[in-house]
Amino acid sequence: VSPPAMQSIKQVAHELIDNLPEQATWDDLMYTLYVRQKLERSLQAAKEGKVTSQEDVEKLFLDHPRVKP
Repeated sequence: VSPPAMQSIKQVAHELIDNLPEQATWDDLMYTLYVRQKLERSLQAAKEGKVTSQEDVEKLFLDHPRVKP
């Protein structure tokens, strides 16, 4: 699917729907739209430098005090 700047949302939606199998459900369609939106937002965040390195995420989680039951 082409980048959103080159296609309207309506064109992208048509293309996504056309690529779904004939037996697709409403849930399949909604999931496809959700994933597409998340990918677009993630790619835009990466372009803007709004990302966290894996090393920083590991430090955050590994250094976090564990909650004991």
